Amino acid sequence: MPNAKVLESKKAVVSALEDQMKNAQSGVLVDYSGITVAQDTALRNKMRAAGVQYSVVKNTMVRRALDDAGLSELDGVLHGNTALAIGVDDPIVPIRTIADAIKELGPDTKFHIKAAFLEGKILSEEEIAQLSTLSSKNDLIAQLLGVMQAPIVSLAAVIAAIVEKEGGEAAPEGEAAPAAE
Repeated sequence: MPNAKVLESKKAVVSALEDQMKNAQSGVLVDYSGITVAQDTALRNKMRAAGVQYSVVKNTMVRRALDDAGLSELDGVLHGNTALAIGVDDPIVPIRTIADAIKELGPDTKFHIKAAFLEGKILSEEEIAQLSTLSSKNDLIAQLLGVMQAPIVSLAAVIAAIVEKEGGEAAPEGEAAPAAE
C-alpha cells in the first residue's frame, strides 16, 4: 500500500491533468513507441513552439483524469506507451503537429494517434484525419483578412488608374489627395 505522501502526490498529478483537460480546446493521446530520443526531442520542441503541452503520462493517472473530466470513453485506448498533447489556444495545432510527425517518420513507424478529443467531444479517425489537414487558426485569420482586403486594394488601384488616365497625379502613398472644391 502506498504511503500517504505518495498517494497525495498522485492525487495532485491527476487533479492537474483533469484541469488541463477541462481547460483544453483539444487533446491527443499518442502511442510514442518506435521513435528515437532525438525524434522525440524534436517533436517536443515543435509542440512547445506551437504552444502545445506535450508530456508522457501514466495510463492509470490519465484514466482517472479522463473519467473526472467526462471523457471516460477514451479509457479503452489507455494501454502501452502514452503521451498526451493538449492544445489550449488553437485546437487544431496538436492534431496537425502529431499528424505531421507521423508523416515525417514514415508509414512503418509504430508512433500513432490513439484517440483525440475536441471541446469535450471524442473524435473519430475520419475526423482526426480531416482536422490534421486544416490550417492553423492564425493562418485561417490571415487568409480571411486577405480576402477581405482584396476588394479595397482593387478599388484603390482602379481609382489610381482613372486619376492617371485623366492626366492628374495620384497622391503619393501616405498622403491624402486634395479635397475637391
